[in-house]
Amino acid sequence: MIDEQTKKPSSFWRELPVLLGVAIIVAVVVRAFVLQTFYIPSESMENTLLIKDRVLVNKLVYDFRSPHRGEVIVFTAPDSWRNDPSEEDFIKRVIAVGGDHVLCCDDKQRITVNGTPLDETYIYANADGLQDLPSEEQFDITVPQGRLWVMGDHRSRSGDSRYNFIRTKDPNQATIAEDAVIGRAFVVFWPFNRAKWLSVPDTFDKVPDPTSK
Repeated sequence: MIDEQTKKPSSFWRELPVLLGVAIIVAVVVRAFVLQTFYIPSESMENTLLIKDRVLVNKLVYDFRSPHRGEVIVFTAPDSWRNDPSEEDFIKRVIAVGGDHVLCCDDKQRITVNGTPLDETYIYANADGLQDLPSEEQFDITVPQGRLWVMGDHRSRSGDSRYNFIRTKDPNQATIAEDAVIGRAFVVFWPFNRAKWLSVPDTFDKVPDPTSK
């Protein structure tokens, strides 16, 4: 008769490498295709995201739909956007999608999308409450199909679509391709005292679809 007391520990140690292997495979698959963490290295999304914040990114969502206005996304930046070639991954907010007409600014200094002004309460404000302008430069562009107009929330510290359009006057160089998007940042999980959901601001609910897409 086999002693169950000696059988179980022996069985556990034989199965442990298999269990560890399965766990590693699951972790790799999840990171590659479903969820990934990203570290915030710059000021470009303050005060929504601060330097050293860590966000969780859904890499699966855009396999089923295109990015929406107002979402915070991580994407592979075009080479011309990078000060350092090794800085591949950028994080910005989607302001407009393919076919949208984006203009800066109306008579109240607001960016408009398809004629609707954005109430950008998320734009960076300093300790005294002084808020960045939506843009210090004027622009008027229709976003090419399949591309996105993205901007940082800290406008004076962000190399984004506005910056690259002013620099090049080229709608394609000023926007990013949808297939360059890695995923949607949907939560700040570290540090714990800053944990929060990255929801879409209500102002984007008012933006109509372009008249022709």
